[in-house]
Amino acid sequence: MPEKQFLMGNEVLAKAARAAGAMGMYGYPITPGSEILLWWAREAGSEQGKKEGMVFVQAEDEIGASFMLLGAVMAGQKAFTVTAGPGNVLMQDAFSMCEAMRIPIVAYINQRGGPSTSTVIYSQSEVTLTAFGGNGNGYRIVYAPSNLQELYDYGIKVFNTAWRYRFPTFLLSDGYQAKMMGEVEIYDPHKRGVEMVPTERYLLEEKRERPIDNVVPTPEVHIRVQDGVEYSCYRNCLNLEEETLKVNLEIKAAWDKVAHLIEEHEDYGDPAAETLIIAFGIVGGAAKQAIDQLGGKARLFRPITLRPFPVDALKRAVKGAKRLIVPESAIGQLSRLVKEALYGVTDAPMFEHHRPSIGINVDEIVELVNRHHL
Repeated sequence: MPEKQFLMGNEVLAKAARAAGAMGMYGYPITPGSEILLWWAREAGSEQGKKEGMVFVQAEDEIGASFMLLGAVMAGQKAFTVTAGPGNVLMQDAFSMCEAMRIPIVAYINQRGGPSTSTVIYSQSEVTLTAFGGNGNGYRIVYAPSNLQELYDYGIKVFNTAWRYRFPTFLLSDGYQAKMMGEVEIYDPHKRGVEMVPTERYLLEEKRERPIDNVVPTPEVHIRVQDGVEYSCYRNCLNLEEETLKVNLEIKAAWDKVAHLIEEHEDYGDPAAETLIIAFGIVGGAAKQAIDQLGGKARLFRPITLRPFPVDALKRAVKGAKRLIVPESAIGQLSRLVKEALYGVTDAPMFEHHRPSIGINVDEIVELVNRHHL
């Protein structure tokens, strides 16, 4: 039977990675994610962890940690990292390489306030960085949970998504969710019929003809032949503009093929309500409670995937809305995605509520709806 435990958010994430079958964790301590490293170090150092082959490496910095993760995944290990804020910035080089090489890395990102190192507590200001950072074209998958149970559910799911579609995959949480405590149902995904996608080595692996579902293969460079077996690795360094164009278009084709399979969102509240709140993460959780208090005045559209963004679902949601309210703990990072998705679709006015690095509570959202519900 599933077990309910009273846990801190970071403990929930650590247990989710373990339930997903992760064996390696490569990271560098940073608030508000350090408890995950502590948990993993303790478990990997235990007798059971050693017996199972768990690995924990605290790197010299986030750059080292992210490239260790990349190498571990290329060797076929189910592994992950956790970071936030300036650490997220430093890891973008490796994340961009994973995007180019279609390497299925997983990272838990607990957002903290910017700019630069700024506050270690909370924000929603790493949306743009996580979804579009680096020197690629933003072909990354980004889930945004809104509560402790979703930290566990999506903390498991990110591993399956990464290995199924071969794109860098992120769970974008925040400092509040990382540090809050509450009851969470801890379960074994296998016992729920969730088939975990197996890992696969990228380097020094016998070349196979087995097709990967929904994947357009990236060009390979063959590096050597040993005992009649050809070994290969995926390329990252390209020499010609035409070659780079070809690779970028292949990555885009693979993304376009699977994006609709990945998109997730939640509609909440009376479908006839004329005020539509668009919010994600913990602010989306507060919005749900506000809607319960507002007695049919408002409804919620919550994107669960910020990348790929559920554009068609949002277009359906705005039908009949006379006003849109977009509260976020950042300056326009969510509303920028919303405006792009809704360009030319609706004439309803959009009221943006920007509170960078400040939590947005239930009463504040109730007041916003009442203020604009004229």
